[in-house]
Amino acid sequence: MGVTMKEVAELAGVSKSTVSQFLSKRYNYMSADTKKKIEQAIEELGYIPNEVARSLKHKKTYIVGVISSTILSRFTTEVVRAIEDECQLKGIQVIVCNTDDDPLKEKEYVQSMIARQVDGLIIFPTEENKKLYASLIKNGYPFVFVDRKVNDISVDTVLLNNEKASELAVETFIRHNHTRIGIITFPLGKKTITTRSERLSGYRKTLDTYGLAVNEGYIKSGRLDQLPGLIDELFHMDPQPTSIVATNDMILEQVLIYAKKNQLTIPDDFSLIGIDDVSFASFYTPPITTISQPSFEMGKRSARLLLDKIDQKEQGPDGRADIIRLDPAINHRESVHKLSMKDKEKV
Repeated sequence: MGVTMKEVAELAGVSKSTVSQFLSKRYNYMSADTKKKIEQAIEELGYIPNEVARSLKHKKTYIVGVISSTILSRFTTEVVRAIEDECQLKGIQVIVCNTDDDPLKEKEYVQSMIARQVDGLIIFPTEENKKLYASLIKNGYPFVFVDRKVNDISVDTVLLNNEKASELAVETFIRHNHTRIGIITFPLGKKTITTRSERLSGYRKTLDTYGLAVNEGYIKSGRLDQLPGLIDELFHMDPQPTSIVATNDMILEQVLIYAKKNQLTIPDDFSLIGIDDVSFASFYTPPITTISQPSFEMGKRSARLLLDKIDQKEQGPDGRADIIRLDPAINHRESVHKLSMKDKEKV
């Protein structure tokens, strides 16, 4: 049994009718203090309105929601496109929401989609909404994660072997005699996004495997608007890195913009590898070496997992969750310069 409206009312110290008015957004005669108490009770209990829970259990709307972290990334758009293709085969429509990695927006979109009685969700999650996801599991609501996993939340997840992606990039640089290798990521923070932490971990582990020390100054993390300054810091270090790993397509674009503005030549001034095989990489001058993700396969797999859950409705708090990791592939092009032994000695 899920949490009832009566339990919410008792915890908040109000009547069931007051809770019902709150859920219907009828606040005319409701004090701010009462609203706050009800909000806190709902949050603490992980309450989902019974009428919505019943409709989710017994009916289908033939609509699923995708809670995307950003639609600016080509990787994300390809994943979403594959999800749409797979769902369309089953006659199911897809609604896409963009959170900008904002946990509050993420939570609001998840709740909004549930209120609209969508049959299930595919989510690019953040760590901050664990309570919400735990309550969805408790109530048997069908959802899966894609691209990222959330610690302590047992739910089917499809993601890249992120450490392998960084390993491929760093190994390529090392085989070309580079030892000063920089890496740029989006913000790490206290509650780290899976892709970011794992790609940085793969970078560190690979350097260690080859007996190279990690220079913390060569690791730069920041928001999109901070990247020009962070990239500039890398190129004003003494000594500066001879090669850089851009950990996603948007970061790669910022590095290329910086290089053009500062008249830096790739790969003569520095070597570059990007994770995500952006469309322009193969015809950029020079063509950029990239690590490609199986984005369409990730989208298809996540859609199939969700559709199975919707059909079976068997997900529970003690259910087993599949963590599906797909391998990246490297596309060798011309943005990595092999240092001569003389150059290596200078390094």
